[in-house]
Amino acid sequence: MPDEPKHIVSSFEAELTKLRDMIANMGGLVERAVADATSALLNHDPELAARVIENDSRINAEQHNVEQFAVRLLALRQPVADDLRQVIQALKVVNDLERVGDYAANIAKRSIVINQVAGNFPLAGLGQMAMLVQQNLKASIDTVGESDPQKAISVWRADQMVDDLYNTIFRELITYMMEDARNISACTHLMFIAKNLERIGDHTTNMAELTYYAITGENLPDFRPKGDVTANYVHAPSP
Repeated sequence: MPDEPKHIVSSFEAELTKLRDMIANMGGLVERAVADATSALLNHDPELAARVIENDSRINAEQHNVEQFAVRLLALRQPVADDLRQVIQALKVVNDLERVGDYAANIAKRSIVINQVAGNFPLAGLGQMAMLVQQNLKASIDTVGESDPQKAISVWRADQMVDDLYNTIFRELITYMMEDARNISACTHLMFIAKNLERIGDHTTNMAELTYYAITGENLPDFRPKGDVTANYVHAPSP
């Protein structure tokens, strides 16, 4: 039956396409969660924040569906070489996406608390950081579907800018807390939100690295630009 191998290959390609479509669908939910969580914070919208928290279960369900489908492909098709890399990539990417969804839900939860506290707090930097994180997240998810190694490298490099913004926001919030102890509670929540955004950036970079490997069979360098220096930050007291 000379046509059978061709049929099998065609069927497996269709299943790989379905797998990528499932990841894209989950990615869309995650993108929306990050965008809505940020909007809830910047626009003081607790109802939107509550929807982000509620919809996190949908992201978890999508992760489960993708994992089940990918494991089924591994068991029934026993792929090798680049096909195997694509399936393994899918399993790891959806784990990153699920974590991004968790961070979005955490941002939404903290935004509700912040909105209950009176006072004006610095949100412009967080807004800028969130915009860059969302751009990189979308590019990374698109790269999974497009199999574009150059776009994956661009996302990998862009994480440095996210870290630079995080360092700036961290120092700014420390200053606000030093100036007025009443700012400590809200600014602490804002610090956690900034850290959540920074971690979303890290998971976005992980996805880019996985995509690059799935496409080329090669790893990006072990060392990537990392600009988070807050662990070493010391605020000098005023004379």
